[in-house]
Amino acid sequence: MRIARMSLVAAGLALMSASAGHADEALRPPSAFSGIADHTERSRALFAESAKVLTSPRCMNCHPAGDHPLQGDDHHRHDPPVERGASGDGIPGAPCAACHTSRTVDLFPGAVAPFRSIPGHPRWELAPREMAWEGKSVGDICRQLKDTKRNAGRELAMIHDHLATDDLVAYGWHPGAGRAPAPGTQQELGEIIQGWIDSGAECP
Repeated sequence: MRIARMSLVAAGLALMSASAGHADEALRPPSAFSGIADHTERSRALFAESAKVLTSPRCMNCHPAGDHPLQGDDHHRHDPPVERGASGDGIPGAPCAACHTSRTVDLFPGAVAPFRSIPGHPRWELAPREMAWEGKSVGDICRQLKDTKRNAGRELAMIHDHLATDDLVAYGWHPGAGRAPAPGTQQELGEIIQGWIDSGAECP
């Protein structure tokens, strides 16, 4: 029992250490790419910068390729086991809202990461299967975002608004104790996405 407890603590400390590295990662502003004369290359570079957020655990874990949400910086399968369900918010008897309430709840301070909080939001659910990012390249994610057949009919301006202002997306920067936030800020991501759009919305 003692060995198991020590292993759990060690794992928690390792996760907190890994999280600190993610949290320290900064986003460069669109002005940092102004020296790239070719608009296509500048646009691709801007999207690659946004991918620091899109491929972070805070985003990727809610965009799985399968029917199970992911957890942790290593993207392991959700524990306890849960299913996507028809609407992405769980199955009868085990909806996401059974644990993930309308707000993130921090637990007692002595708990080890990532068991120090339970994320929450009124619309807590998985992204649609058509928007799965797990296992895809940055270029594939970019083309998927632009494809109105796979992004719920969103034009580029709507994609910008979703990433820059949606309060569920905002969770990525306020994930609760024990979880590293996405790089930068939501406002900075919005500025980068707008710069990407303004330069032609080209994909890497």
